Amino acid sequence: MPDLAALARAVEEALAAASREPGLREVEVFAAANRALHARVNYTSHIPSNGLEEPKSTESWGLGVQAVWADGDALAVGFGCEPSDLSPAGAARALGKARRAAVHDPEFRSLPRPGPDGPARPPQHDPGIAELDDAGLVGVGWKLVRGGLRAFLGSARLLEVAGSEEGLATLGLILGGDVTILHERVAIASTAMPRARVDESALMASTVTAMVERAAAKGTGWSITTRLDQFTDEAAVDAAHAAVHALDGVRVPTGDYTVIFGKQPVADLLNNLVLPSCHAGAFYSSNTPFLGKLGGPVAAAGLSIYDHGALPGFAGTKAITCEGLSTGRTDLVKDGVLVGLLTHWYDAQRLLHDPALAAKLGVDRARAEPALVPRNGFRFDGLGRSFEMPPATSASNVIVEGANPVTLEELLRTVRDGLYIGRIWYTYPINGLRAGDFTGTVVGDSFTIKDGRLAAPIKANSLRVNDNIVRVLHRILALTKEAKATSVWAADEVVHAPEIAVDGVHVDAIAGATDPAG
Repeated sequence: MPDLAALARAVEEALAAASREPGLREVEVFAAANRALHARVNYTSHIPSNGLEEPKSTESWGLGVQAVWADGDALAVGFGCEPSDLSPAGAARALGKARRAAVHDPEFRSLPRPGPDGPARPPQHDPGIAELDDAGLVGVGWKLVRGGLRAFLGSARLLEVAGSEEGLATLGLILGGDVTILHERVAIASTAMPRARVDESALMASTVTAMVERAAAKGTGWSITTRLDQFTDEAAVDAAHAAVHALDGVRVPTGDYTVIFGKQPVADLLNNLVLPSCHAGAFYSSNTPFLGKLGGPVAAAGLSIYDHGALPGFAGTKAITCEGLSTGRTDLVKDGVLVGLLTHWYDAQRLLHDPALAAKLGVDRARAEPALVPRNGFRFDGLGRSFEMPPATSASNVIVEGANPVTLEELLRTVRDGLYIGRIWYTYPINGLRAGDFTGTVVGDSFTIKDGRLAAPIKANSLRVNDNIVRVLHRILALTKEAKATSVWAADEVVHAPEIAVDGVHVDAIAGATDPAG
């Protein structure tokens, strides 16, 4: 795919040509190139399988142009893109599409302006990940398969269930998942920032689900890294161990419980509920449960959440945003108080100039401005940073901390009797995001807690969490010291998630095929 020099040259040439367009007030040219590699883990002990499916790769690159034309006293704003062509002719076609798509936008103020943070740091990434070839990808895929199988075969509990080593295969041991490598390059130049700003990043992620099919036991594991030499079989080993621990799962009746949310549920709740509620755009549209609460309590005292896109070595780190601005730290919740919002340039500007600002945020413009720094304007599409779309608001590295963190053992003793929920899915708001109500299904890695210890595993897909995120945040009891980089399905950000104990969480039993109600 094109290198950084080619991307930088393309955006500067396109900017120079577009600037000669009659009536053009300002223009921004964004170029992106992405390469993704995927290896699919697919092992089954009782059905013939390859263990690792054929690796696949995708590459894409192109230009996106956002342009602003003066039309009398009004401004017309348009966006256009051109794939697989960085030439002046490709840029001209993208600008033409932007012109045809231009519409009047009374809330538009300007394209992004450079801030006081100074120049962005130079791009940093591990060439080992960025340059990994097909053979290397196959090698890391087999590392996962071998690690998961070693964990299965080394389990005394599984051997006891099987009756012999020969009988292990008949249990239906399954390893499924993938390894994904994502390599991104971007460049941007605009009327306000005529010299190209560039960025390059690479990460490596793996997710594995393990099953003992005959016992309907399932477990999961994951890992995310920015260095090839730090990639291990952790995801597969954790998944296999969790599947073994899920043997003989029990059902839990409907009720209110003290719950420890594991790292994946914490990341899922943030991705689907908390972070969207902290977007400036959600406040502008009055679609957040935190409406009017900037500077006020929104969670238990001691809870802090911040986003930091410039942490060295973290998977979500970028040198610049997709608006060409510096990344950095944005405090969202500090000791339970909402202190800042995630935003990109456009949303920050329209909210700061909104006549209803005070009602929507709960503070005046002078107090709102420091909370609306545009450090989160990205163009993520699930496979990198896309040239085919204008910027939107996305988090990067989300850090969750507690004032007095404890070990998991101490947290279990604090709960004493309750539930440990280790994995959820289909987590989404109901009754609109502003209401705060949500649901999520418990799909594995979960246990009852008795006398301060993990007790019986909870049968997968037999329990659903139905509660309110505002109530959950205010009922937090404690957090663990240890956090893990966690990314959930379709998430743009990486959450460094601890385990969190919450009092009085409502769960509903899901009827099974053998239940009287089912």
